Amino acid sequence: MKSFTLCTILIFLVALFGFESVLVVAGLNYGNALDKSLMFFEAQRSGKLPSDQRVKWRGDSGLTDGLLQGVNLVGGYYDAGDHVKFGLPMAFSVTMLSWGAIDFEKEIASLNQLGHVLDTIKWGTDYFIKAHTQPNILWGQVGDGDSDHYCWERAEDMTTSRTAYKIDPEHPGSDLAGETAAAMAAASIAFKQYNSTYSNILLVHAKQLFSFADKFRGRYDNSITSAHQFYASGTSSYSDELLWAAVWLYRATGEEFYLKYAVDNAVSFGGTGWAVDEFSWDNKYAGLQILLSKVLMEGNGKAYTPTLKQYQAKADFFACACLQKNNGYNVDMTPGGLLYVREWNNLQYASSAAFLLAVYSDYLTAGNADIKCPDAQIKPQDLIKFAQSQANYIIGENPKSMSYLVGVGTSYPTHVHHRGSSIASTSVLPSKVGCVQGFENWYHRIEANPNVLYGGLVGGPDKNDNFNDQRDNYEQTEPTISGTSPLVGLFAKLQGVMKNSGPPSYPKESPTSYHTTPTTS
Repeated sequence: MKSFTLCTILIFLVALFGFESVLVVAGLNYGNALDKSLMFFEAQRSGKLPSDQRVKWRGDSGLTDGLLQGVNLVGGYYDAGDHVKFGLPMAFSVTMLSWGAIDFEKEIASLNQLGHVLDTIKWGTDYFIKAHTQPNILWGQVGDGDSDHYCWERAEDMTTSRTAYKIDPEHPGSDLAGETAAAMAAASIAFKQYNSTYSNILLVHAKQLFSFADKFRGRYDNSITSAHQFYASGTSSYSDELLWAAVWLYRATGEEFYLKYAVDNAVSFGGTGWAVDEFSWDNKYAGLQILLSKVLMEGNGKAYTPTLKQYQAKADFFACACLQKNNGYNVDMTPGGLLYVREWNNLQYASSAAFLLAVYSDYLTAGNADIKCPDAQIKPQDLIKFAQSQANYIIGENPKSMSYLVGVGTSYPTHVHHRGSSIASTSVLPSKVGCVQGFENWYHRIEANPNVLYGGLVGGPDKNDNFNDQRDNYEQTEPTISGTSPLVGLFAKLQGVMKNSGPPSYPKESPTSYHTTPTTS
């Protein structure tokens, strides 16, 4: 009888307000999802953990990173379910976190999460400052993917190679240096009003890194060859990162030099030529096209207006393709309504696309503009509604009724492909778990992971919305920092739209308490 009554109430609320409006009743709370997303980054921390670490099953790790090369590379983030610190996706993740903190600062602050967000960004930028040892030298990776993947062990027990790899004038990496420049520039904006000294430090590094990326051109995975198998610079090579970095530096400084760079190189670097249907750690075109559309709609194009209009035409292509209004040239979708770009770890593409549509919706609203797609006229609210549909799918509104964000909702993956999550913590099992022992005793266990990896966005379902929650199914069950990072801004925006102001799980002091110099790990 109680179940019948509850169902009757839910049906009534859906009829009265629409499904999205009763998501809070079903427990799908954007504020809670944002909080959990930030906790994932704490679980991915490398280095000496701070006293306010919330993920207690993690411990200090990687404390000698860079030692053999004579440089301090302690800190930063582990990439996914492994313990390699890959520079390119880490930098992209920090850029996305910073973008969310800039555009949705008020929404994040309303959840009392701004301190946590800035902490999360700073853990990455402190590491980048260490890694950028000279104007034209950037350490871009610690650890080796091959040797790391042969072992299944906790970060605290690591026995695998911690070799560090760098780019320099003789071994360039314009994509890696460009993305790191973008991350530093975006972070400088996020910190500007809270810690101007630190913001200025980040901007100095961003300018140097952009100069390095532009002057000494080349693909980073030709220099750091061990990255090629895991994070190869794709068909766009480094051209998109050079434009991306320039656009972020323009936003951070207002200096015309950087806007002119994006305009002068629009054709040769593909900025006005590439019409894309994805946005990711590898392909930045849609992101930079939307940022330059913002410049245009704010009336700051001046002599560059014709080229900026071409950029906006490509931004509109991306939006139309996502909303299935692009005369057949659309992003594929699953029957359940999820954008489908890649078989391997597809949800990272859905999360980044949803974030882009959310920010573009705001830019169009501010510019009092619509999008004329081939199949329909799209309004800003259509973009945010679609972005919300992707977020809702991620946290449970899907054919499996499963949240793919670990720890959010009542049903989520419990056999996540993640070393630390799948092995008992050092506080429970103090003895060392060896490389092979981890596979034998933990990797192949039928039982759920002993440690809940809150906020990890797993790879997600296949093109038919099917999902197999098994630890060895890494294409679907492995989370990445580049997948979760766009969700912080997205959930903040949706929280503002829905006015879902539930109490945050973890209060944080004011972000004005930041140190004026980078912390050391």
